[in-house]
Amino acid sequence: MNTVRLTTAQALVRFLAQQYSERDGQEQRLIPGAWGIFGHGNVAGIGQALLQAARTQEADLPYYLARNEQGMVHAAVAYAKMRDRLATFACTASTGPGSTNMITGAALATTNRLPVLLLPSDMFATRSPDPVLQQLEDPRAGDVTVNDAFRSVSKYFDRITRPEQLIPAALAAMRVLTDPVETGAVTLALPQDVQAEAHDWPVEFFRRRVWHVGRPVPEAGAVERAVRILRGAKRPLIVAGGGVVYSGAETALRAFAEATGIPVADTHAGKGAVAWDHPCAVGGLGSTGAYAANELAKDADVVLGIGTRYSDFTTASHTVFGNPDVTFVNLNVARLDAVKHSAEPVVADARLGIEALAGALTDWQVTPEYRVHTRQLIVRTREIEEECFGPDRNTGKLPAQTQVLGALNNTLDDRAVVINAAGSMPGDLQQLWRARDPKAYHVEYAYSCMGYEVAAGVGAKMAAPDREVVVLVGDGSYLMMAQEIVTMVSEGLKVIVVLVQNHGFASIGSLSEALGSQRFGTKYRYRNGGSGHLDGAVLPVDLAANAASLGADVLHATTVDEFRTAMEKAKAAERTTVVHVETDLYGPNPPGHGWWDVPVSEVSALESTRTAYETYAARKRAQRHYL
Repeated sequence: MNTVRLTTAQALVRFLAQQYSERDGQEQRLIPGAWGIFGHGNVAGIGQALLQAARTQEADLPYYLARNEQGMVHAAVAYAKMRDRLATFACTASTGPGSTNMITGAALATTNRLPVLLLPSDMFATRSPDPVLQQLEDPRAGDVTVNDAFRSVSKYFDRITRPEQLIPAALAAMRVLTDPVETGAVTLALPQDVQAEAHDWPVEFFRRRVWHVGRPVPEAGAVERAVRILRGAKRPLIVAGGGVVYSGAETALRAFAEATGIPVADTHAGKGAVAWDHPCAVGGLGSTGAYAANELAKDADVVLGIGTRYSDFTTASHTVFGNPDVTFVNLNVARLDAVKHSAEPVVADARLGIEALAGALTDWQVTPEYRVHTRQLIVRTREIEEECFGPDRNTGKLPAQTQVLGALNNTLDDRAVVINAAGSMPGDLQQLWRARDPKAYHVEYAYSCMGYEVAAGVGAKMAAPDREVVVLVGDGSYLMMAQEIVTMVSEGLKVIVVLVQNHGFASIGSLSEALGSQRFGTKYRYRNGGSGHLDGAVLPVDLAANAASLGADVLHATTVDEFRTAMEKAKAAERTTVVHVETDLYGPNPPGHGWWDVPVSEVSALESTRTAYETYAARKRAQRHYL
């Protein structure tokens, strides 16, 4: 057997550079590069291997420097999302806190079912210098390290304590990364001594490998059972989730909706699969859903879920589907999701499944009356949107956030990518964003991680350099993680960051008020010497100056017209530009058409909490399992 002598880290870098994915005849690099922050644990292992690869050209695995370990995972995940899960990055971090900083990113990736390869450094496998700097000592077990925390948030985890273990572990890692059902965070924990240890590797390990991502075909009997249910429907509704987009099933879904007349609601991950102004598009569904979608869901007798995991926001905490006799048909590549809500499952690729259903329903469509009813609901939904965008939304001196979103809608072209994840904006966006392109709406709302947005802007722009990428971030998320603006600047990426400042947590503040907690702890304020609470004057925080200090160009806006002007300048710019705009902390937000189950204290000395509990108990009565 031909062998080559390399360290474990050098072997891993050479292996990763030779991995490709393929679907529908299109090949691409599975791991086009590596993000990293070096410290003790990986600087002499993975760091040396990446340097050697670059200098000797023995492996093509470019290195990218992040400013925060969690941030680099977010960037890799955003890249994978834009590439339909067919490509992602490796992320390497130093021993201890550097590695555990990636855990939140791992949880986000796995919750969203997006691939990312994590390479956290670990303690000495030999244990000869134990305990080393930053080592956790567990008196119950000698083989426990902080990296064991990755196990619960990874779809695959392995610790490489001998060089030869890398071969089966690396192959298993690629298998999971390219599996549309099992994908998520893949973690290979690498002890720092093993990274630098030499071994004679079989040359075959480094051959070019193509991982074929197939399209599971629907079983004929499952299609037949699903069609039987759909034919009996009087008020059907489609729920389009992220699986539609990842499968590239948008064209098939539009054709199916047009042929049958079934209205299409969408989740955050599915928005844009059917253009917002398509006659069958009824908008976002659920807790922060649109009027038309939620009204149709209330009376729907058959729900066809395609590529959705049915989160509580999608189902409005199991209240949005109000028909007591509602029946579900779920088309999903994952059986876990296909059988939810006692559904008739069709376990298959979304595109092939839709095509199979369409082929069996060529002689069936909804009634003309139902089409008219759907159109009437859409008309009212458009009126609500325009009301949210209009000048009457002002309740104070500052513009409402909805007005800023309206201006942004009108400023960007159809291919521009808008990124968001947390705060009040995901709810506003689900109702108000008008996406025509399946990649135009990039809202991470499975983990809804504050701090995702700026880092995700890096990954999204790297994945789609020909698109305008707009990071939409509130001051709460910005303060969690803004430092990847430096990475945008250093990599020469042109990203627009729309920084919406309202001096507090608007979403949780509003929720707190609704739940009787009086917006406690949700405003950025000085501590009041009289009350002892954080309810003093507004803090003199200058986030625009902060953004400028990180290397971005900064534009200011205090009115909606100024914001439009600033956005035109930002679009014309050639480098990362932050558009800073202040909005009213108190909204108003779009009208609510759904509910979200957040428990309220059953007993309280506060009248506001007692009143909120009465409302909660009343709404809770509508909640049920879909059996």
